[in-house]
Amino acid sequence: MISIPKKMSAVLTTGHGGFDVLEFRTDVEVPSPNSDQVLIKVLGAGINNTDINTRTAWYSKSVTGETSAGGAEGFDNAENDDGSWSGVPLSFPIIQGADCCGEIVAVGEQVDAKRIGERVLVRTMQQHAVDYKPFECWTVGSECNGAFAQYMVAFSDESFKIESDWSDIELASIPCAYSTAENLLERSNVGRGETVLITGSSGGVGSAAIQLAKRRGAKVIAVTSEQKITDVK
Repeated sequence: MISIPKKMSAVLTTGHGGFDVLEFRTDVEVPSPNSDQVLIKVLGAGINNTDINTRTAWYSKSVTGETSAGGAEGFDNAENDDGSWSGVPLSFPIIQGADCCGEIVAVGEQVDAKRIGERVLVRTMQQHAVDYKPFECWTVGSECNGAFAQYMVAFSDESFKIESDWSDIELASIPCAYSTAENLLERSNVGRGETVLITGSSGGVGSAAIQLAKRRGAKVIAVTSEQKITDVK
């Protein structure tokens, strides 16, 4: 039997804005999984542009600057009504964190108890349709609570068992960036012998795209700034 506390530490995002809307708490209730969900002890969490963009309402049509321009203080002209990934207003506070590597410590009644103890990665862009959300695909850490906490819940069929010698931190860098890159390559039907031009190749998605394109047998031409050439090589 795995001991599960009633309270946990978490970083709450209390609204759209800069660092000032982030609140570290140690008295947040540990969530309980619904019948088709699992409770995950977070072992590693990645930080992505989407975490920053959601906090700052960068997705709002009123924002024209780059992510880095408002990352610390937010955007004065951001409209909260369309500031989320989905374009639907968020209900704050939320727990962000789109990338999660963790261990299943409890399961809902419809989930096989043998899953307890599995090391898993959670799909960032959830595809599980639910009655209480107005869309079928939403982002972990935006439209539902994410991994910037000691525990999180996720649908069992969105939580994938991992058998790897990579560290929890290394695995936590995978879901958002690598799934984005893989989807790009899949939609482009990239195959062996083709040449792929990857811009922004030093970033998370760019570096993932380089590796995944090479696995498909493609030749990669990577574009980056002079300051980051060494990292890409």
